[in-house]
Amino acid sequence: MNTNAAEGLVQRLLSLPVFRSEWVLWLLLSLSFLSVAVMVERWFFYRRRKINFEAVKDEFTKALDKGDFDAAAKLLAKHNSMETNVTLAGLRGYDKGPESVDELLAGALSRAKGEYERRLSILATLASNSPYIGLFGTVLGIVHSFKEMSKDITNASAGVMSGIAEALIATAVGLLVAIPAVVAYNVFKGMVKDAVTNTDGLTRVLMAELKSAGKAVKE
Repeated sequence: MNTNAAEGLVQRLLSLPVFRSEWVLWLLLSLSFLSVAVMVERWFFYRRRKINFEAVKDEFTKALDKGDFDAAAKLLAKHNSMETNVTLAGLRGYDKGPESVDELLAGALSRAKGEYERRLSILATLASNSPYIGLFGTVLGIVHSFKEMSKDITNASAGVMSGIAEALIATAVGLLVAIPAVVAYNVFKGMVKDAVTNTDGLTRVLMAELKSAGKAVKE
């Protein structure tokens, strides 16, 4: 391919809409709205399911110590959280034995964890890829700035600097989308981890009671 043909190909490529930086900014703006929507939805989701874990655990333990499984079930049913929902799923099958209850708890925990982690992958994707999208927009803007400079190198200095400054906005916007997404993702993952830890603590109380009750029956 000779020089003229290569230049012609470059010019045709640069004339395509995909090689303009404006669409990158619009894309980043759309992604920012998506990110905020996910953050708000997840925040309300976790807030609605937040419980006073220590208080619930104490009441639950007292009910089990009395052998009142109905009262324990009613206590758990009053709350809509990972901790109570998973434990309740196991408690409802207490008459099937500890082994069956353990399987019920594992299945319920897997479902609850999937519900709690829903849409967090969107935040993770935005956090990791938005800076690259912004950088892509910056590269496109710089390419077009130098293209304009090549037309009239004598009078193009101010225009090129202005064009490069505008191109760098894409990188800034990409970071502006990514940073809140990173923070929100880490915060929400911490909430999920705390909920799983609390669930493990509450289900262990149930399993300990069922195993002790089983031993008492055998004796």
